[in-house]
Amino acid sequence: MTDNHSHHDEHAHSHAHGMNKIEEAFKKYDLSANDESVREAVKRIIAEKVHENDTPEVKKFLMGSIELTTLKTTDSPESVMAFTERVNEFDNTYPDLPHVATICVYPCFADVVSQTLEVDGVEVACVSGSFPSSQAVIEVKVAETALAVKDGATEIDIVMSVGKFLSGDYETVADEINELKQVCGDKKMKVILETGCLKTASNIKKASILAMYAGADYIKTSTGKLDPAATPEAAYVMCQAIKEYYDETGIQIGFKPAGGINSVMDALIYYTIVKEVLGEKWLTNQWFRLGTSRLANMLLSEITGEETNFF
Repeated sequence: MTDNHSHHDEHAHSHAHGMNKIEEAFKKYDLSANDESVREAVKRIIAEKVHENDTPEVKKFLMGSIELTTLKTTDSPESVMAFTERVNEFDNTYPDLPHVATICVYPCFADVVSQTLEVDGVEVACVSGSFPSSQAVIEVKVAETALAVKDGATEIDIVMSVGKFLSGDYETVADEINELKQVCGDKKMKVILETGCLKTASNIKKASILAMYAGADYIKTSTGKLDPAATPEAAYVMCQAIKEYYDETGIQIGFKPAGGINSVMDALIYYTIVKEVLGEKWLTNQWFRLGTSRLANMLLSEITGEETNFF
């Protein structure tokens, strides 16, 4: 991933020049995303393209892209350990199916998950930086992120400072993301835009560009703690931004819809949007992730043909 590192160094330098650099970055992209045309494009993709992806192969692929998530106030070391054991057992029970991509938990459980997990290739993701509100001073966000990494997190999910973004303080938002990426080092960092709070396609496009420019390895729709969470429209705009950023810089950024993925059809819609906007290069469980817990059992039920509550 050498190109990624040069891209982060580039960011570090650009921040010396602050705001004008961000404005310059914005100028390279079309930020005038139109809500109505986004709705039309999504409607067309759903009507014309989703059905061809409704196959057992795609469902198996989606299984392998899941970030199995537990972010409850009631989580405990015992419950998180049991949750992780299900992923260990899955391999024995369903040897022909891909394991999930990731287990996603609060940072205080990074240790439990990394000690309990026995399956090679499953990442340990932690939500960090005062998730889900991101309302904390940067020193607290930095400390939480550093501790999560020290305790075994292999990926970090942070929330962009949405309030600062909406008040137009793009420089501080970018600086925070950049500082947290430096704490993550070579660990992948996902930036949650909380698209439900951004409201317009234009804001979502701008936030996507800002997050990628500031050091995101993935951009993610939502925390799942606020309504609306992920929507196909937000996904479409984010994927367009990822494509434009890739065309401009040659840097590939991953995409993660999360929150409100309530059915297999929802997952197929996101898969289809990624396929249509970004293409095959993004259709691996490295670049496309689904943040959900309930989807795993639904996919399993459809793949096996019987009602299954494994997770």
